[in-house]
Amino acid sequence: MTISTAKSAFWKGMRDSAPFILVAGPFGLLFGVLATEAGLNVAEAFSFSLAVFAGAAQFTALQLMQEYTPTLIVLVSALAVNLRVAMYSASLTPYLGDAPLWQRACAAYMTVDQSYALSIIEFERRADWGTRERMAYFFGTNGLVAPFWMAATVTGSLIGAQVPDSLGLDFVLPLAFLAMIGPMLRTRAHVVACFTACAVSLPATLMPFNLGLIVAGLAGMIAGAQAELWFARRSPELEDQE
Repeated sequence: MTISTAKSAFWKGMRDSAPFILVAGPFGLLFGVLATEAGLNVAEAFSFSLAVFAGAAQFTALQLMQEYTPTLIVLVSALAVNLRVAMYSASLTPYLGDAPLWQRACAAYMTVDQSYALSIIEFERRADWGTRERMAYFFGTNGLVAPFWMAATVTGSLIGAQVPDSLGLDFVLPLAFLAMIGPMLRTRAHVVACFTACAVSLPATLMPFNLGLIVAGLAGMIAGAQAELWFARRSPELEDQE
């Protein structure tokens, strides 16, 4: 395994991830604007993106912070939103588990939807790659997206500072969540999870400290998991009937 091969894998990862800046850019700008609306300055908004680097979790935490939710609930809610990353990590371990600890730590920080999706597909295709090449490709998938997200956050914060309070952007955050959720509803189990969470969230708004968000999320995950098992059992039965 040569250095040039690892470099080639890194640049391939960057090329493959290039289309995702069309998503990271607008959402980074939006987060920066909304962070400013919530009272964060440019440095705080940038630090937020740098420390968390997870769009959905950042929007969730920001929403709860605007509602003066206790810090513990904010942290738990953000972690709940990002539970899927634990599954991503488990899936990547067979391919990246032999890498040095510092590389695995960096990879854990950079594990987001686009880096996982691109990497797992490429790793399954390229059986000839070793750990070094796989890690180079994985880092490459964030070579454009991560800096672009950070830069977009700063730009959005600077723009947000110029937006008059009379304009009012409170409605934008729910729209951002809808835009993120829509493309994720790829299976029937996803749809069941989504609508269960929505149904539970309405009465759960009566719970104190915005605990309804966590309860609705757990209900959605349980319903989605059960639906996945039910659909999996039904498929062989339908095939037998045919």
